[in-house]
Amino acid sequence: MKIDLVDLGAQYSTIKDEIQAGIAEILESQSFIGGEAVKNFEEHFAETSGVRHCLGVSNGTDAITLVLKALGVGAGDEVIVPVNTFIGTAEPVVHVGATPVFVDSEEDTYLIDPKKISEALTKNTKAIIPVHLYGQMARMDSICEIAKANNLFVIEDAAQAHLAKYKGKGPGEWGDAATFSFYPGKNLGAYGDAGAVLTRSEDLALKIKKLSNHGRVKKYDHDIIGYNNRLDALQAKILDIKLKYLKGWTESRRKHAEQYSRLLSGKPGLVLPAVLNDSVHVYHQYVVRNQSRDALLQKLQEKGVGASVHYPIPLNKLAAFKSNKSAERKFPVAERCAGEILSLPMYAELSSSQIEYVCSLI
Repeated sequence: MKIDLVDLGAQYSTIKDEIQAGIAEILESQSFIGGEAVKNFEEHFAETSGVRHCLGVSNGTDAITLVLKALGVGAGDEVIVPVNTFIGTAEPVVHVGATPVFVDSEEDTYLIDPKKISEALTKNTKAIIPVHLYGQMARMDSICEIAKANNLFVIEDAAQAHLAKYKGKGPGEWGDAATFSFYPGKNLGAYGDAGAVLTRSEDLALKIKKLSNHGRVKKYDHDIIGYNNRLDALQAKILDIKLKYLKGWTESRRKHAEQYSRLLSGKPGLVLPAVLNDSVHVYHQYVVRNQSRDALLQKLQEKGVGASVHYPIPLNKLAAFKSNKSAERKFPVAERCAGEILSLPMYAELSSSQIEYVCSLI
């Protein structure tokens, strides 16, 4: 049996007619940049997320860059970043001239460890970027307490956490802003690159809106130097169609996770995902841990199961950060887990029999 890590075709087959009609609508309108499609998606995503302002942008990495620029983070500043994340969380820090300072993970959730954040602070620390990893939000109450006590910005990287909750609040309801990726494989994915920023701040929303569109107030009137980081109308239309199904897809993911956990419980040497109290995990990934990970991964792949690793190399071990001073430190939890974690297939359209097959191989 062949089971992909993510099966985009399975999702597309359920909404094919709506998607094709939406694409045709954009093509016929000849409105490809901005316009009603982008406005509608921004309004609907803000409403769904419970946050006042949504700014559609080009991708999740640019979303973080724009927020950092809008908050005035730059040369000489340090930004706290989890060492266990995709490089796209840390790249924007470098792009604005600041320095990423890496922090180790929690043993059970693999999320950034708030206790280690406090240890990493210096007089130059300007912001914290917690990542809501694999679909679970970080301990935002503790993180925001640290930020408040030290006058720091909080930018939530929610690329993997659409509709996640922690203590009743979602991304964008805790920090100064939350950034999203709509990369095709995400819980809410475009058919190309796309992203968004959520914020409760009207002032921050206006700055990001300008920065993402050449510093423009209105056509040919530019009062700051900006970028070209716009969300295009075609992707906005696709996302708006998919958004109607996101809650249902999320519930399916959660049910799949329950089945995985039920069938895998008690397997020798296998560590299952830990869920924080008062947390709504949306399972972008279902991540297990095993000391013989590589052998298990090879076995699954040989049997047609598209398992993968997120992430095999902590940021401190990447050549891209060889000149980063914080990368010289040891990150024992993240470094050990990088050799043990394993992502199993997870998408809304998975069948019960497919999950049973995967679990039978473990």
